[in-house]
Amino acid sequence: MFEEVPQESFDEREKRVLKFWQDGRLFEKSVENRRESPLFTFYDGPPFATGLPHYGHILAGTIKDVVLRYKTMKGFCAPRRFGWDCHGLPVENEIEKTFGLSGAKSIEEFGIARFNEECRSIVLRYTEEWKTTVNRMGRWVDFNQTYRTMDLPFMETVWWVFKQLFEKGLVYEGLKVMPFSAKLGTPLSNFEASENYKDVDDPSLTVAFQSRDDANTFFLAWTTTPWTLVSNLALMVGPMIEYVEVVDHASKRHFILASERLNGYYKDVEEYTIVRTFPGLELEGQHYIPLFDYFNDRAHAGAFRILLDDSVSVEDGTGIVQTAPAFGEVDFYACQKVGIDPVCPVDNNGQFTDEIPEYRGLFVKDADKEIIKRLKQNGKVIHHGTCRHRYPFCPRSDTPLIYKTVRTWFVAVEQIKDRLLAANSQIHWTPEHIQYGRFGKWLEGARDWAISRNRYWGTPIPLWRAADGEIHVIGSIQELEELTKTKLNDLHRHFIDELSFEKNGKVFKRIPEVFDCWFESGSMPYAQNHYPFENRELFDQNFPADFIAEGLDQTRGWFYTLTVLSAALFDQPAMKNVIVNGLILAENGAKMSKRLKNYPDPTEVIQQYGADAIRLYMLHSPAVKADDLSFSKSGVELVLRQILLPLWNAYTFFITYARIYNWKPTGVRQEPEQAIDQWIISLLNKLTLEVEQGMDNYDLARAVEPFVDFIDQLTNWYIRRSRRRFWEDQETPDRTQAFETLYHVLITLAKIAAPYVPFISDAIYQNLSTSDMPESVHLCDFPAYEEASRREKLEAEMAAVQITASLGHGLRKEHKLKVRQPLAAAHLASADPRVLDFLQDQQHLIADELNVKQVTFSSNEQDFVSLKAKPNFRYLGKKVGKLMPLAQKAIEKFDQKELTELLNNRPVVIHLEGHPVTLTTEDVQVERAVHEGIIAANQGTITIALDTKLNEELLLEGLAREIVNKVNTMRREADFSVTDRIKISMQTTGRVMACFARYKDYICHEVLAVEVQFGSCEGTEWDLNGEPTTIAISRA
Repeated sequence: MFEEVPQESFDEREKRVLKFWQDGRLFEKSVENRRESPLFTFYDGPPFATGLPHYGHILAGTIKDVVLRYKTMKGFCAPRRFGWDCHGLPVENEIEKTFGLSGAKSIEEFGIARFNEECRSIVLRYTEEWKTTVNRMGRWVDFNQTYRTMDLPFMETVWWVFKQLFEKGLVYEGLKVMPFSAKLGTPLSNFEASENYKDVDDPSLTVAFQSRDDANTFFLAWTTTPWTLVSNLALMVGPMIEYVEVVDHASKRHFILASERLNGYYKDVEEYTIVRTFPGLELEGQHYIPLFDYFNDRAHAGAFRILLDDSVSVEDGTGIVQTAPAFGEVDFYACQKVGIDPVCPVDNNGQFTDEIPEYRGLFVKDADKEIIKRLKQNGKVIHHGTCRHRYPFCPRSDTPLIYKTVRTWFVAVEQIKDRLLAANSQIHWTPEHIQYGRFGKWLEGARDWAISRNRYWGTPIPLWRAADGEIHVIGSIQELEELTKTKLNDLHRHFIDELSFEKNGKVFKRIPEVFDCWFESGSMPYAQNHYPFENRELFDQNFPADFIAEGLDQTRGWFYTLTVLSAALFDQPAMKNVIVNGLILAENGAKMSKRLKNYPDPTEVIQQYGADAIRLYMLHSPAVKADDLSFSKSGVELVLRQILLPLWNAYTFFITYARIYNWKPTGVRQEPEQAIDQWIISLLNKLTLEVEQGMDNYDLARAVEPFVDFIDQLTNWYIRRSRRRFWEDQETPDRTQAFETLYHVLITLAKIAAPYVPFISDAIYQNLSTSDMPESVHLCDFPAYEEASRREKLEAEMAAVQITASLGHGLRKEHKLKVRQPLAAAHLASADPRVLDFLQDQQHLIADELNVKQVTFSSNEQDFVSLKAKPNFRYLGKKVGKLMPLAQKAIEKFDQKELTELLNNRPVVIHLEGHPVTLTTEDVQVERAVHEGIIAANQGTITIALDTKLNEELLLEGLAREIVNKVNTMRREADFSVTDRIKISMQTTGRVMACFARYKDYICHEVLAVEVQFGSCEGTEWDLNGEPTTIAISRA
């Protein structure tokens, strides 16, 4: 019936299972078999294929696979399409590096058409590597019907989405200060700019702006961006902040700054004299002389005066903010309110233009030193130092961002913020704190979304503009074809940039920008099915998604753009359930870096430990709770050793003995009589329920934890306690019941575990399943919870027994008493009558587990231990102070009643100098003193004492068990089969021979010995409890 378990590595076994899946089209069958079942919709966030998959992808992919496998087993049809993000800066960067291009001018000289076709050629460079890794990790996903953001149908839907927004009045062109990547020559969205902050050292510069009304009075302003000073057009003060005018004794000049900031510039009050104190309101409208004369002509337009703004703070600087409206968002709006237009002498390469001739062509941040030097020469620098602060870097090029005014296209997100929040309220988030925490707060602070990019490889924004500024929006290929009388097979820039059309006597030409690639991925629910141009019914069935999953960083990325577009288009969320995973870091907690090579190659880890081990390591980690995981190979190895190997060994144990005794499943389950069988089946049903509850709530941590615990109970308790039942030579009802129970547990466990560890589950299932069962565990239904099989009282009993056993084994280990050495008695006590009943019901199991001859029970542990109380000085001292000596005396006099109260976590009141003091278990330590020959331990309401006095009878039995242990060790080392009979030769002492004379039958039965000879022999030398012995064994 059952095939022998092959000797192979986990990697070899998984590859064998993978081939079985592929040859049998198991994934396809899992979907096809459920075609008539309820649909479970999943959206897969598209990765870029210009890089290899990393652990972050593996984690998110595993979470997706677990949920979709589970839903399939629960009776849903769960199709899953892979997708590729094809456009955008990651692809363009690669081509720029390949051809040595840098900036818009070099790309346009290279040729947009050539550049875009080169981008197209590498977009799917690593798709085969992706497929290999995804498949090898056991993730089932459809690679044959992938969607790609660069395909014509997808791009056309993106145009449709944009036109819908445009016609709803949610798109506008505006001049705003935006995060700008000088390296890439394009603005970024606010959420992109938030992705890559670093701690950097920048100049900390305080400069003096001379008052136009008094040549000896100066307004002090602080900045960390000296390069913006050449574009300064105003100063800002807080209207209600208190300012001072001081005489600086060293320079004899008058300085104006916030009073709270005086100590930031003067160490001693003797260094200055306060002339006057006044609110910021009084400074409004005062004029100053600009530091540079580049834009002096702006004075007539209201520049170079002091403005009021509530954003000004006194946490650092001077309380006066230098204002360059082209390079700061607050500055921009403050100046806009009073009619001061920004000046932006910085081009798209981040270099100064001809308007600043001294620094023309210099990157702005590189100009800081020269600007500071010039200001020092002019006597305008009051203080110059460095400031360490968080600064945004471009997430694509890893170069510093600048903020500058850019004319760009926006989606009016702030206009629909209430709809976004309403959509979010309908989503079920795991972990739940993301909903109104990280994601919800991001929505509350959402800004209008800059969706245009001054780039090349992307979906062109479908706007055509006439010379008078009139805009025409295109929403389909057909519409553009009709207007331009041109047949289109591609929508990329080099195919449509030159297309123009005439309407109402005007010529319309396309604007040059392309979409932010986040706009494309946010359109994925519609574009993957070319909605609304086709598949309308399919879209209606698939929107919103039942489930999506990605990393925590996507709360400001894909999760956000999905929500913006779905709320704007349909007033509902794009997804119903979201699992958010944490980030995967290097083992030392640093960000994983290809350059630093601070993480192991995923392919090598898979080969060494197998995909199941990696999957379970990640699933049983903080990462499924949106916390970070510092990835370590040792962690994967631990999962393999502590969870998967024990599971495999349990399966191997069953197969070995089922083959020996030719046991076969009958297909009919009998109600087990043995308590331990009832217990493990009860736990199995509890596991089924807990996994179901966790998975139905998308709480993978809650679902995985009981699975891990069950493996421990199965291998370290059930099989260990039941092992002898499988060894019985004669067929008995008990042996049959043991086989039936373990078979049922293993094949059911394979189904429960299938979503988590699909390889080992199917390997186990395939050998255990009968011909009338599905060919793979992944085609099975998820096990049903059988309430009739639950034995909650028995579960509680066994839990109490396990606590007792753990205490007993701990005592043996502490006092160096081998478990193989029988003891006379174990004494158990519990003041909880329910627990005492549990233990008494299982006394034979306790006696066998602890290897004691007798177990006694009591409701009062003082029958065999003495209790004594003493103060916990660390905690009690805070409560009683100088009265500690009196408290100590009172505590040391506690009687049985007071000690029992404390042991039951109830407070005790003492009186100190006439005042009541309530004591808790935190204030008092209760110690146990044992009688001679007794060792004791306690946990909760259970106390155990072991009688350690050994007589000759106990010693001889312990010696017999020692002999059995050593001979069985030799059997394993010699690779004997579990059924091999053996002969034993021993050269030993008279004491060991006497032991043999008394326990020969027991020893021979345990080691399958048919013959024992004493005398001189060559073999393995052992110390048998102090008796030097040489043992040799051979097959009989």
